[in-house]
Amino acid sequence: MQQNRMEAFSDGVLAIIITIMVLEMKIPHGPEFADLKPLIPVVISYVLSFVFLGIYWNNHHHLIHLIRHVDGTLLWANLHLLFWLSLVPFVTGWMGENDFAATPVALYGFVLLMSAIAWTILLRVALRREGPDSKLAQATGNYQKGYWSMALYLIGIPATFISPWLAGACYVAVAVLWIVPDRRIERIVKEGK
Repeated sequence: MQQNRMEAFSDGVLAIIITIMVLEMKIPHGPEFADLKPLIPVVISYVLSFVFLGIYWNNHHHLIHLIRHVDGTLLWANLHLLFWLSLVPFVTGWMGENDFAATPVALYGFVLLMSAIAWTILLRVALRREGPDSKLAQATGNYQKGYWSMALYLIGIPATFISPWLAGACYVAVAVLWIVPDRRIERIVKEGK
């Protein structure tokens, strides 16, 4: 199977996930800026989730361009990732609607952790398929950002019950860690063309 089918399917699923998130945002029933104030937690959670989905989409795009062929194991690993990402609208909405209460923030962190684990599995499956000397192996290196991300989620989830804002800081730290694209990956993708 060609990788463009997996990419097209994944792009479609991510587009639907983002669409669901934005449709969950309720329109205020007043014409004043003050009427937007109750939506601030909803908008903050939406922006954070949008950034995370954008990071996954960006990295998935690079991954697809560094693999040669897709097999069944890779497809299932990709579906596993998409499953966890498909839960992002639910936990985003629950967290925003409840003003960052501890339980929704902890569940949000759990879904992000499981998404990170699913991404790691997808990457490992692709690396095993492509080989240790592949362009993908060169581009991903030692995967320190991935391990730091999972560690921050594991700190953030229980920290939620001390302070949801402390957990939020851990989640934002993960986004900051990934938001700057790895130039090494972009260089290797360009070399492959």
